[in-house]
Amino acid sequence: MLGICRIGQRASSDDRVAKREDHMSGMREDRRRLLIGAAALAGLGSAAASAQPQTKTALRIIDFHNHFVGPAFQSNAGSSAPASQSAHWQKVNRNLSDPQALLASIDTAGIAARVVNTPLEFLKDADGGVSPDLTRRVNDQLAELVARHRGRLYGLATIDAFTGEDGARELIRAVRELGLRGAFLESARNDLLLDAPQARPTLAAAAAIGVPVFVHPLTDAALRKRLGRYGRLGTSFNRGTINGAALIALIESGTFDELPSLRVVVTTLAMGAVLMAGASGEGKGRTIRRDAPTLTRRHVYIDTMGLNPTLIRSAIDTLGADHVLTGTDWPIFVEPSVADRLPAALAACELTPAEQQMVASGNALSLLGGA
Repeated sequence: MLGICRIGQRASSDDRVAKREDHMSGMREDRRRLLIGAAALAGLGSAAASAQPQTKTALRIIDFHNHFVGPAFQSNAGSSAPASQSAHWQKVNRNLSDPQALLASIDTAGIAARVVNTPLEFLKDADGGVSPDLTRRVNDQLAELVARHRGRLYGLATIDAFTGEDGARELIRAVRELGLRGAFLESARNDLLLDAPQARPTLAAAAAIGVPVFVHPLTDAALRKRLGRYGRLGTSFNRGTINGAALIALIESGTFDELPSLRVVVTTLAMGAVLMAGASGEGKGRTIRRDAPTLTRRHVYIDTMGLNPTLIRSAIDTLGADHVLTGTDWPIFVEPSVADRLPAALAACELTPAEQQMVASGNALSLLGGA
């Protein structure tokens, strides 16, 4: 009987323990539900707040780095690329020649406008030459297209900087008579970089009339022998090396010192030169840094090819948010949704809303002279 009582007491004790555990479990479940409900309310509040126009402003994006050849010329972009890339370059050349493809790409990317140029590299013959009047005809065509689509397209004048005074005269004509907004130059010509005496008249003209100079990469023949076998990455490194070399030449030659109002844009491919020059404690590279004294700060800008937050943050840390421009290299590279990717990249860089808008379009409009 005593054993039965003890068993009954243990059972009663077990029941009480079970009831306490059930009670605690219920309390934990109630607390979990309360937290979920609070989170949901917070989420609703955030969603409601983000829906208010005054707290969410979409970035107006102007892409500074785009190419166009047009129907009047035969584009041979990628002519030296390996056969495995032929399909890609055939599509690129179709887009380069089609004004409607250019205009449609603005809407597809979700941007406000493109700044367009015509690379001489895409128009050279088999011997690397161009006709003497080519740049004039190219600029006439581009100006006509831009005039029909003001606000959606801005044009940069294609200039052969290594033709001395002829290049300077064509730049002045293209800006003052055609309404183009800046100069588009190749980084090099054979063994010459942009510090060569032949290029000085064009650079001086750009500084004098207050327009930017977009210094574009090109493939170096000597480096192609070493790097061509490594695919598109090897080609990009080749082109970036020459783009960076052109920038270093302008800095170290004293060109910026002689032309302090000169404003030069390079591509992300030149990032190595930008970082090396900015970090160097020697030479004139420190004058491009964002913390350089105002009177000695040189006007070097860089684009955002690839929309990579790490590269964008590095550019901003070196040059400043006021010297970085949105640029994607259309149609060589096609970013289908710049309107989504760029804000995400800039947010990852922890930029303020004002800084984000500067990179998205403010800096480009400042260089181009306004809307």
